Amino acid sequence: MQNYLNKLSVILVISLVAFSACKKDATNVLFKGGTAPVLTSSLTDSIPLMFTNASNPAITFNWTNPNYQFSNGISSLNVTYNLQFDTVGANFTSPKMQTVQISPGLSKTFTVNELNSILGNGLQLDTSHTHNVEVRVVSFLAPYTSGSPNLVSLSSNSLKYKVKPFAPPPVVTPPDPSAVLVLVGGDAKLGGWSNPVPASQQFTRVSATDYQLKIELSGGDPTNGSDQYLILPVNGSWSHKYACKKTSDQPFSGGSFGLDLSDNFPGPTAPGVYLFDLNFQTGILTVTKQ
Repeated sequence: MQNYLNKLSVILVISLVAFSACKKDATNVLFKGGTAPVLTSSLTDSIPLMFTNASNPAITFNWTNPNYQFSNGISSLNVTYNLQFDTVGANFTSPKMQTVQISPGLSKTFTVNELNSILGNGLQLDTSHTHNVEVRVVSFLAPYTSGSPNLVSLSSNSLKYKVKPFAPPPVVTPPDPSAVLVLVGGDAKLGGWSNPVPASQQFTRVSATDYQLKIELSGGDPTNGSDQYLILPVNGSWSHKYACKKTSDQPFSGGSFGLDLSDNFPGPTAPGVYLFDLNFQTGILTVTKQ
């Protein structure tokens, strides 16, 4: 019995020592703060963007380390940085704001083409005139995930620039401005593949790279030639056509197109009035029921 009590006493002592050690190791580490990063760049006031220099460096951004401090010293965690681009006055809250994530560097160089894509395709700035944009960097200790909480974010100062993005080359070469594009197809409302077609089947030139047509269609079986269509650059001629690569892979709602591709566009299954938007800049045909 005495031997048993001695063993029990040893076990209790070991347990108490272990508990004490665990309690000491679990001491809370407290965040003591950091310094908001300071953003600088290689340019001030304006950023020139020209298609002829698309592959050249446009601008370099640099920022300071926020030096996150904890009660046990400087953080050893990698810092994530988000470079944010927005229009002046939107205060980095617009739905079109663009974010480029960098981790864990303290600088980022953009080529003319990269920055032009952020401003033109991302922020969707009109290429016909100059815009005022601003840039800032936001630091995080936790990896950034859109819509999720992040650990101790710090925002830098913002830098403002005047920019005029350029339109990149069209994906599909647009027709001559004098060309009249027409819709031909198997639908009885399109004349059952008759060519030439009436003015009601002519596209309207909205811009140098965008053509539109609103027209009523019968609907039917898009796998059947009588419910398919093509777009011709010359009314009355079958010499050239705008078509898709493969009818079965192309949804009626739209997709890529090109000059003299092999297959017809699929028609709609439901009857109704449809808006056709042929965009040479993106190389995408969009069809929307009205």
